Amino acid sequence: MKVALVSTLPSGGPVSHLRYLAPRLLEIGVDVEVVCGTEALQRTFAESGVRARVVPLTNKYDIRGARALAAALEVDVVHTHDRRAGLYGRLLARARGARVVHTFHGLPEEIAVRLGRPGIRRSHGVTPAREAWLLHGYLGLERLLIRLGMLVVPSHTMADFLRERGFPNKRLRVIPSGIDVRRTEPRPPHDPYVLGTAAIIHPLKGTDLLIDACALARLPLRLEVYGSGEWLEPMRARAARLGVNATFHGEIGDARAAIEALDGFVLPSRAENLPISLLEAMASAVPVIATRVGGVLELVEDGVNGLVVPAEDPDALGVAIDSLIADPRRRAELARAGAATVAEHFESTAVAHRLAQLYTEIHSGTPALPGRCV
Repeated sequence: MKVALVSTLPSGGPVSHLRYLAPRLLEIGVDVEVVCGTEALQRTFAESGVRARVVPLTNKYDIRGARALAAALEVDVVHTHDRRAGLYGRLLARARGARVVHTFHGLPEEIAVRLGRPGIRRSHGVTPAREAWLLHGYLGLERLLIRLGMLVVPSHTMADFLRERGFPNKRLRVIPSGIDVRRTEPRPPHDPYVLGTAAIIHPLKGTDLLIDACALARLPLRLEVYGSGEWLEPMRARAARLGVNATFHGEIGDARAAIEALDGFVLPSRAENLPISLLEAMASAVPVIATRVGGVLELVEDGVNGLVVPAEDPDALGVAIDSLIADPRRRAELARAGAATVAEHFESTAVAHRLAQLYTEIHSGTPALPGRCV
């Protein structure tokens, strides 16, 4: 059985997921190839022993890229990992007789705020027309595309959201992202304490809340921000205005090494699915603080393997930051528990086995799947 893993993105959560998944699938005997969007990613997969080919698909109107993608899908199972890949990849794969799986890594940002926050009706700045299109047009299209195969979602929160909107349960599988545990003991902290985050600098990621919380914190700290986006310069100016000792590194590609070097990791998001950056930190025994949004509570249990605070509450976030810095013993306990959680529930080889089982089921026709598209 040959499997193609397809992502058109140059970086981000889906790409991080594939960096762990593809080598593990290969190790357990799956004949896997990655179809990616850049030569840099192709080299990254090649270094881990995984075959990869570059098929740039720059936007949803890239017909030339779609033709090139079709030639890469002469396999038994195609597993797509972003919206463009999911649109073209599923249609082209079914036309060629392959079985298809699509992972829904996250909702469009404008409606992602609803995950895990039932009281929120609309994200700030989103027009009613845009919201209506996303909830009915975009998700309506996804309900049609799911008929072509199976849909994997990384969190139960996401699965519940989709079921409520008419997605058939028989085609949904909850399989989390997998990751390797790299450290089970926390590293000695810096002086001052180094706090960090890794995300797109966008309103829904809450970088402004983190900067405000750091300004409110009583104990000395240094803030490292990894990521780029529309809010990068305004957030740099905000930190300077509030006197926060912060460095904005911009886009660095693979953030694993940067996260591993932190003393503490914060995800101050207003919306999330099952954030891989949190898994990265926990897998490195870096204690985490996160907001109560999306699938975060499926990763972090407050006071057990991390700290959880309400969304949109910089005061609570500042208190949590101070508590983490002030108590080395508790900090170490949370870090060890975070690494243990990843080892027990999100270990990459176990996740690869679950996906390999799904590939085998759909290849053999065990689930009720449609016939060849014509």
